[in-house]
Amino acid sequence: MTVPLAASFIDLLFGLELGPADESIRNRCSLESLVWKKSEQEGLLELGMREFEATGLRLASDALVLEIGRIAAHEVVGQVRTEGGVPRLSAIEAVEAELSGVKLHGPLVMPPQIQAALQALQPSGGAAPSAGVISPQAAADAWCFGPLAEAEGAIRGQITDAHLLFDADVTVPIRQGLIDFNDATVEHVGPDSRMGVSRLGLYVDAPNGRSYLYQFASAPLAGVEFEHRGALLSPWVSERGKLHLKAFAEAMLRQSVGVGGQSQGLTEQARLLLGRTALAGEVQLSDGLFAVPGAQAHVEGSGEGRNAVGVRSDALHQGLTLQMASLSARDAVVQWRGAQLGCEKIAARVKFQVFVEGAHLRFVLDVENCKVAGLRLDLHRPENG
Repeated sequence: MTVPLAASFIDLLFGLELGPADESIRNRCSLESLVWKKSEQEGLLELGMREFEATGLRLASDALVLEIGRIAAHEVVGQVRTEGGVPRLSAIEAVEAELSGVKLHGPLVMPPQIQAALQALQPSGGAAPSAGVISPQAAADAWCFGPLAEAEGAIRGQITDAHLLFDADVTVPIRQGLIDFNDATVEHVGPDSRMGVSRLGLYVDAPNGRSYLYQFASAPLAGVEFEHRGALLSPWVSERGKLHLKAFAEAMLRQSVGVGGQSQGLTEQARLLLGRTALAGEVQLSDGLFAVPGAQAHVEGSGEGRNAVGVRSDALHQGLTLQMASLSARDAVVQWRGAQLGCEKIAARVKFQVFVEGAHLRFVLDVENCKVAGLRLDLHRPENG
């Protein structure tokens, strides 16, 4: 049968605000082989169907909006509990699901130090963004970037009419999860410059002297091999230093969300440089656990060329785009407002964009050709929800 999805029905299932993804079409769903029966557990009903398909959905919660062009789920089983005389869906499972035209968008709130650094790219600065719907917690052990451990690729930057490096071309190779600044190049008119990392931070040695792009709050920092100089008190640098991306990224994020963190971040010179910088590149992620507060997944398939990330920005002070033509992961879990969504396997084409709008950040996540196996949604509502 085919019926329109009424707002009251979606409220019953998800407790979210419903609307059509496109005002010109109706949001619809179809069910096949619907079964409704009592469960062996007291106060629990089971809802089963062989096929479920919905199109043109728009689900909103505060400023966060999820649009779904089409979702088709196979062998679906749901559990409905009656609470205070009101039936509510408590869990739902599907053997397989296919999704297309999925878009999640809303405000993005980063850890304070990262948020301040990105905000600093704006020419006029600005006040701190207001609270949004995605806000990582301060649990330090929640950060894990396993796919960076053996990552391969290169990031290229073009700095136009920069104050320090006139029309510079920057290339930073990534090999086996490592950035070796001895291999990084900064080419421009006149003698080329060199990048490196010291105990004070990331720097560029230009013909007119050293300039720090990012200053560390404290040293030593995990994942960093600092520069070495030649003979005793020699001004010449014999080793530019290295960054082990997995350990460095995890350490930076843990430090940025720590309580009472020390001052660190982009320098004024870096703001001038990055405000005129365009980025491009591709990084092949390795297999491993990726985890941030509220979400985790085991990335897999690097041997087949999956999970390669394309990086692009026409100007960093405007935003950044990350694209994955073939995302592949297993045992993915996302927790949000008392609900937990998990799956055994997921494959999709993904594009993630961050837009800098004055003092605020906004994100858009587009998902296409998404196939999910072993899908389960648990809805544990907060006591005051």
